[in-house]
Amino acid sequence: MLIKGDNISLGYEGLPIIENLSFSIEDGDYLSIVGDNGTGKSTLVKTLLGLSNPISGTIEYAKSFNRRCVGYLPQQSAIQRDFPSSVMEVVLSGGLNRHKRLFGYSKREREEALNNLVLLGIENLKDKSYQRLSGGQQQRVLLSRALMATEKILLLDEPARGLDVRSISELYDTLSKLNERGITILMVTHDIHPVLKDSKHILHLSKDGYFFGDRDKYFSSFYGIQFLKEAGHGECNS
Repeated sequence: MLIKGDNISLGYEGLPIIENLSFSIEDGDYLSIVGDNGTGKSTLVKTLLGLSNPISGTIEYAKSFNRRCVGYLPQQSAIQRDFPSSVMEVVLSGGLNRHKRLFGYSKREREEALNNLVLLGIENLKDKSYQRLSGGQQQRVLLSRALMATEKILLLDEPARGLDVRSISELYDTLSKLNERGITILMVTHDIHPVLKDSKHILHLSKDGYFFGDRDKYFSSFYGIQFLKEAGHGECNS
């Protein structure tokens, strides 16, 4: 067990958005977090990152777990898209929490950054200006940056937002391969593809409650059936 939430209530200023939420995340899991806006997905992300505390209940972490070493990929903002640095500089900045240095980066850090670029197939972009890249290329750079912070777990918040169809497909293919390499994937998404194809477990947050369980059980649940209908897939296509 990597992370376990036990009867937690999440919200702001003591006012809960969702109550009595329980879930567990295993090492090597691929968890998709879905649900309507305003149901607590972003609050849960902040809680897992240690930026917010539950109103009640407990979250337990494995002894080997270090929240400073979570590779976090937030929703990309306009400021991030226009970041005036080279690709290599952006990727290297992802390791600042793990490698405390006052000036510059070590040879090992540069080798690690290059290895992450190679892993995502964009080593040819290392000297390019980040702001001149396509949206799909930028997202791969930011994923390489997130990998600099972790060898264990990636937390992604709507990583496909704003990308074209081809870039989305390449992104999910990359995440699936990273998961096969043993990296735990936790992803907030509105997209049906990773829920149908790649996820091992689903956490569906709703104003009426929640579902947590494996993918097959999700699609036979009320929440899963509704999710499929809203995505235009129907009940029998899972």
